[in-house]
Amino acid sequence: MKAALVKEPGTAPVYADFIEPVATEGIERITVQASALSQVTKSRASGKHYSSSAQSAFVPGIDGTGLRADGTRVYFVLPEAPYGGMAEYCLVKTAHCIPLPETLDAVSAAAIAIPGMSAWAALQERGRLLKGETVLINGATGVSGRLAVQIAKYLGAGKVIATGRNTAVLDTLHALGADVTIHLLQEQAALEHAFQQQFQQGVDIVLDYLWGESAELLLVSAARAAPEAVPIRFIQIGAASGSDINLPSAVLRSSSIELMGSGIGSIPMPRIFESIRQVLEAAVPGGFVIATKPVPLSEVESHWANDESAARLVFTVA
Repeated sequence: MKAALVKEPGTAPVYADFIEPVATEGIERITVQASALSQVTKSRASGKHYSSSAQSAFVPGIDGTGLRADGTRVYFVLPEAPYGGMAEYCLVKTAHCIPLPETLDAVSAAAIAIPGMSAWAALQERGRLLKGETVLINGATGVSGRLAVQIAKYLGAGKVIATGRNTAVLDTLHALGADVTIHLLQEQAALEHAFQQQFQQGVDIVLDYLWGESAELLLVSAARAAPEAVPIRFIQIGAASGSDINLPSAVLRSSSIELMGSGIGSIPMPRIFESIRQVLEAAVPGGFVIATKPVPLSEVESHWANDESAARLVFTVA
C-alpha cells in the first residue's frame, strides 16, 4: 500500500510503499479516507511529544476518517503502530472507532475532531463549565482557538473573551461567538490593563493554547485583579508560544487560581473518546466553522511543514 512513511524519528515523511496491515481479533483494518496534519501528529512523528514512543519506520497520523470492512463510515483515533492514519489502510481497535453522523463529510470530520476535542474536553471534563460562565480563550486566532470560541458558546458560555496576534482573524471572531477580543501585540502595560479589566468583571475559565509570555501575564493579572477567593480554572492546552513560563509563587498563594492541564494523560481515554463523539455529533447542528485544505496524500512531502495557521490541512486518501 501507499503511505506517508517516517523512516527515522525526527525526519519528514516520504510517500512510499509500506506493508499492508492485516486485521486481527478486536482490531479492524480501516480503509482511510482522510487524516489531518496536526501539531500533535508532527510532534509525535518527531519523537518530541510526551506521548511519543521510540520506533523505527512508521506511518504518522494519530487519527482520521475511513471505512470499516462492512462500509460503515467512522472516525478513528490512535491506530495501532506502526500503522498511522496517513496511509491507504491502518489498524484500529474497535473501541477507537466512532461512527460518523450522516451529514458530516469525511474531510470536515478529520479536521474538527482533535481541535474540537481539545476545547470540548477542557471545558467539560476539566473545567466543568456551567451555563452562563465567562470563558477566556488565549490564542483564539489559530484553527483550534477559533473552534474553541464556537464550542464555548455552544456549550453555554455566557461571555467569551478571545485573545490573539492576528488582527485580521481577531476581527472575525465576533461572528463566531466572541464577545470581547484582545490583541496580544499591544504594549505590555496596555495588555495587562486589558486583562485586568476582564478579570475584574469576572472570568471563570481560561483556555490557554499559547503558554509563554501571554500566559504569564494572564496569571499575574488574574491574581491582581480578580475578585478575592473566587476560583478561576486556568486550563493549559497548547504551548505555541513556548514550553516554559516564570510563575511567581505569590500568584498561587494570593488567588484562587486552579491551574491544570488538559490532554492525553490528564483525562481518561474513554472520556477523550466520548468528547470526540460529542464534538462530531454537534458539528453540523452547532454550525461549527473550520477552514480546511484537502491535499492528496501523495503530496505529503511538500506539505508536511504546513504551519496550520490559516486552515487545517487534511490529507485525502480514498
